[in-house]
Amino acid sequence: MEKVDGIGGLFFRSADPADLADWYERHLGVKKTPDSYDEKSWWQETGPTVFAPFEAETDYFDVAKQWMVNFRVSDMDAMVTQLTAAGIEVTVAAETYPNGRFAHLLDPEGNKIELWEPSGNDLKP
Repeated sequence: MEKVDGIGGLFFRSADPADLADWYERHLGVKKTPDSYDEKSWWQETGPTVFAPFEAETDYFDVAKQWMVNFRVSDMDAMVTQLTAAGIEVTVAAETYPNGRFAHLLDPEGNKIELWEPSGNDLKP
């Protein structure tokens, strides 16, 4: 069976797409969509990706939002320090789970972002 190789894009509506793209690039290092085919897109590090539909009424993220993105990070403490230094509130989960550590924050439009620092076991295919 053929299968997809990973996520090729994440597309969502925004009240101010240019400003929000700048925020993601400035604070999380997610490069903006190129203006031409001569420029390169943002490239992810190789690693696990979870694809998980949630119940429509989940309270894991705002019921008024249709999506939540989870970004893998290699150093949660460094990322949290960087974000809080920029005035961004980050909540780090008190518990470390078998698959790693998690933290949550909101982008300027109130979209929930989950950061995930995988444990060693989740780095293998």
